Amino acid sequence: MKRFLLLAAAVSLLAGGCGTQTAGTAVTSAPSSARLPSDGAPAVADPITNTAAVEADPCSAVPTGEIEAIGGKIKRSDLEQLTMGNACAWVFQESPSTVSGGLVTGNRDGLSSLYAQNARGGLTTFKPVAPINGYPAAIYANGGEGEGTCTLAVGIRDDLVYTVIPLLSMTHPVYSDPCGMATKVAAAAIKNFKRS
Repeated sequence: MKRFLLLAAAVSLLAGGCGTQTAGTAVTSAPSSARLPSDGAPAVADPITNTAAVEADPCSAVPTGEIEAIGGKIKRSDLEQLTMGNACAWVFQESPSTVSGGLVTGNRDGLSSLYAQNARGGLTTFKPVAPINGYPAAIYANGGEGEGTCTLAVGIRDDLVYTVIPLLSMTHPVYSDPCGMATKVAAAAIKNFKRS
């Protein structure tokens, strides 16, 4: 349940409050791609457009064998159907540890939404990190930070992010480096996206 709540919170963070409007000003209807990136977010130089298969089946983003090489034996994988996009939860044998990953298709502002939320003081953690396989990324949260967990968003297009959230128990071997695990999972997903 905690894993679901963290994932739902992460997805809602990316969805919430992306646009701004001032009283008396007209709202433009420019497509998001025409106005992105914004709020200081980096541009995605090599956008990944072939995402339909992973949108429908997020567990196909990273084969189980690759997840096991990163974090240990997998007991099962579960599809999480969320309002902002489907995610896959890989459940480790080292229960109750999981790592979830998915495209946040309901957020059409990509990483720019996080940069905007951070500028407004809406995040308790916001840390841009080194690009992952050439794609800009940030670690973020709005509460819920703690040992064994990390929320990583990678911009695969200016209007789309892939989010990875490890939620690891104290007995998991990677407990002390959940962001390292998230980075490896994201790198594997990007490599597989680019093969498609």
